[in-house]
Amino acid sequence: MKIAFVTALALSAGLSVVAQAQQGPGPAPVAAPRAGKAEIVAGIRKAIAENYVLAAKRAPLDAALAKGLKSGRYNVEDPGELTRRINEDMFAVAADKHLGLSFDPRASAEIAKRGSQDDEIENTPFFKALLRRGNHGITEMKLLPGNVRYVRYDGFGWTGDESKAAIDAAMAFLRDGDAAILDLRGNGGGSPEAVRRLTSYFVPAGTKLVTFHMRSDAPTTSTSEAVPGGQLNLPLYVLTSGRAASAAEEFVSHVARLGFGTLIGAPTAGAAYRNEFFAVPGGYLISVSVGYPELPGGGNWEGTGVAPKIAVPVEKALDRAQQEAALTLAAKAQGPQKTELEWTAALYGARLTPVTPARALAAYAGRYGPRTVALENGALTWQRDGGPKSVLVPLGGDLFTLDGDPRTRVRFTGEGGVTGVTIERADGTSTPSPRG
Repeated sequence: MKIAFVTALALSAGLSVVAQAQQGPGPAPVAAPRAGKAEIVAGIRKAIAENYVLAAKRAPLDAALAKGLKSGRYNVEDPGELTRRINEDMFAVAADKHLGLSFDPRASAEIAKRGSQDDEIENTPFFKALLRRGNHGITEMKLLPGNVRYVRYDGFGWTGDESKAAIDAAMAFLRDGDAAILDLRGNGGGSPEAVRRLTSYFVPAGTKLVTFHMRSDAPTTSTSEAVPGGQLNLPLYVLTSGRAASAAEEFVSHVARLGFGTLIGAPTAGAAYRNEFFAVPGGYLISVSVGYPELPGGGNWEGTGVAPKIAVPVEKALDRAQQEAALTLAAKAQGPQKTELEWTAALYGARLTPVTPARALAAYAGRYGPRTVALENGALTWQRDGGPKSVLVPLGGDLFTLDGDPRTRVRFTGEGGVTGVTIERADGTSTPSPRG
C-alpha cells in the first residue's frame, strides 16, 4: 500500500493553507447532500470502528459519539458548530490531533466516489489543481542579507512529478545561497513522499528515514533518494512552531536526529499518527488515524512534539535564524564581507532585543543634505530625496542601521545637540553630512 495522502495537506482542520493560496476564482461550490444527525454520526462511528489505529480507543470513541447523539448535543444546524462539538468529544477520549471532522462538500463528494481516500486520489484533477494553485505548499522564496536563502513551506503537498519539480526548484534556489532558512511554522503536514524528497537534499542517498505501520499491512520503510545536483552542504535553519504538525514533524525529526540543520522557534504539535479521510453523509469528512511512524531507534513524536535547539517566541524565529546565519558565516569570512555579516548579525540582534539610543528619537529628526530623518509611529525613518524610505534601527549610542540594508549605518554627531550624520558602509567608506 502506497502512503502518499495528499488530502492530509488539503483538507484536514488547520491544514488548509494551500487551499487559501489559490489564485483567481475557485471551482464552483458543491451543495451538501441532506443528512440527519443520526446518519452523520453513524458514518463517523463506522469509519472509526473499521480503521482507527488504536483498537483500545475504538469502543470509548463510539460510546462518546453515541452519548452525544442521544443527549441532543449534536442537534445544531450550523456545520461549523456540529464539527466543533463532535471534535471536542473525540479529542476528550483520544487526544489525537489527526482525528477530526470537517465540513467540505466538494472534497467529501470527491472521496465518496471511491468509498474512501485511496492511493490514486493524488492523481485526480481536483487535487492536482488544488496543489498546483498553491505551488504544492511552497509559498515564498526570497533572498535575505548575506546571501541567506529563505523558503516558506506551508504544506508537504504531493501529486507525484509536479510536486517533486516544485521541491527541486526550491532546493535549486537554496543551493546558490551561503546559508538557508526553511520556514515550517505554518506547515500542518501532508505527504511522507514530499518529506522524503526534501530530506534527500540534506542526507546521503540510502539513509533510513522512517518506518510506517499501517493497519495490518507489512511495515514499509522510507529511505532517502538521489536528487539533482546532489546533497546540499550549507548551514540550514528550520523554523518551527506548535502549528508544525504531522509530516512537518517527520522532517523536523530528521533534522534533529541526523543533525543537518538547527531548529529555531517553539515545540511542534505532537501529531504523529498517519491519517486517511473518509466521506461522511451530509458533505462531511472524517480524518481517521490509520497508522503510525517509527523512527530509527524506535518511537515517534506523538503527544510530545519536537523541541527546537534554540527556543524563541515564534514571531521572532526568523530574526533569530538570520542572526545565527550571519554569525556563522562571519566566523569564516574576511574583509568587507566579514564586516557586512557582523553588521547583519547586529541588526537582527537589535530587532530581537531593542536598544535605547543616547537621545530621544525626536532629537535626530531633521534634514541632512539630500536626506530626511523623520519620526513616524514611534520610529525613525531615513529617506534620500526621491528614494525609498527605510526604518532606522538603534544599535546603541548615536549609531543606527538601516532595517533593509545592514551594510549601511548612520552615526549622528554633535555635542549637546545633533549637528550632522556620518553614513558608514561595510566596505570602509563613509560620507559626512551636516544638519541643514
